[in-house]
Amino acid sequence: MGIKRLHVGKTLSEVAIHNGTVYLAGQIAEDVGQDIAGQTREVLGHIDRLLAEAGSDKSRILMCQIFLSDLKNFSGMNAVWNEWVAEGNSPPRATVEAKLAKPEWLVEMVVTAAQAE
Repeated sequence: MGIKRLHVGKTLSEVAIHNGTVYLAGQIAEDVGQDIAGQTREVLGHIDRLLAEAGSDKSRILMCQIFLSDLKNFSGMNAVWNEWVAEGNSPPRATVEAKLAKPEWLVEMVVTAAQAE
């Protein structure tokens, strides 16, 4: 089975799909003037959009890795996450503090999901 890539750039693809599994690149906010809640909402919006393009949705997330520039933002990020996550389908998740590629980024999320059947 082949690999399908979406939004292919020189450095990375936003999505790779193989054997019914969707892999998203790390998603960050473009509007970095927002606080953690705003950046988290924007990132989750990117995830929703990319999963839809790949034939999936948030209820089919298999794993999410969350990187926060500062763990003091954990509760703010988590509040937005809990409003967004599909009830009864909260995926396995890891959240860590990490030095992100740009200091204005507060959160980055990496998702793996199953395509719809």
